[in-house]
Amino acid sequence: MSDHHTHNHSHSHNDLKGRNLFISILLNILITVAQVIGGIFSGSLALLSDALHNFSDVISLVVSFLANKLAKKQASLHRTFGYKRAEILAAFINASTLIIVAVLLIIEAVKRFRNPEEIESNLVIWLSLLGIIANGLSVLLLKKDSEANMNMKSAYLHLLTDMMASVAVLIGGLLMKYYQVYWVDSVLTFIIGLYLIWMGFDLLKNSTKLLMLFTPDTIPIKKIVEEINGFETIKNVHHVHVWQLNEAEIHLEAHIDFNKDITLSEFDVILHEIEHLVFHKYDINHVNIQPEFGKDDAKDVIVQD
Repeated sequence: MSDHHTHNHSHSHNDLKGRNLFISILLNILITVAQVIGGIFSGSLALLSDALHNFSDVISLVVSFLANKLAKKQASLHRTFGYKRAEILAAFINASTLIIVAVLLIIEAVKRFRNPEEIESNLVIWLSLLGIIANGLSVLLLKKDSEANMNMKSAYLHLLTDMMASVAVLIGGLLMKYYQVYWVDSVLTFIIGLYLIWMGFDLLKNSTKLLMLFTPDTIPIKKIVEEINGFETIKNVHHVHVWQLNEAEIHLEAHIDFNKDITLSEFDVILHEIEHLVFHKYDINHVNIQPEFGKDDAKDVIVQD
């Protein structure tokens, strides 16, 4: 089997990703500490909720940072795939925490809405501005990598939603300062919570699919089987598995029943043609084919192992 795997990131780019994540971690620790202190002294639930979200950002960024480091470790006899799925696991954890934090915020917002309290708005305004600036810088640092990496996207979403939450807190602070509308603090917290659930659900769904080895949505197995069955020497394609190891690798495994007892060199030629087909048409870059001739086994496309 020839290998069509392409390396999308150089070591220097991985180091840059790690550095950007580390800077974002430090910025979010600063924001979290400042907002917790400010939230306690001001009495603002929105500010405390933003601080809680920032704390979840710190955890998610640390998870992403560690996953980024693990993903670069070499494979071994005990870990033949290395740690290539570490970043997928990190994305799943981060999406889960995003939704959990959101639910906690919504519960607290409902409680506070029933009993609104006077809030020190000046402190809320200045600390929300700090959150916007620091999270905005972190968002810019991670934006490029978030477009091609699920782990980085999960960290990016945490930071982006927190920046937007800080904007909402700033608006609330201004309304409380000039109009004494204190119930807006709870309403904004509730909206922030709903937005976090909306943002986190899609990422949670996609990372779960990868962890469960589901076939990627972009891969039409029936069509691929039909195209391979179209080869003159091939009688049947069966026992097919397609899964995504990580965001750079899609694997195809199948049994192929041949019309005649071909030689290994003839098989290699056909295998190369199959690899070329699925790589250039469907971005499948790892192919593992089991050749068969007259073997008495199940010939269904999908066979339960």
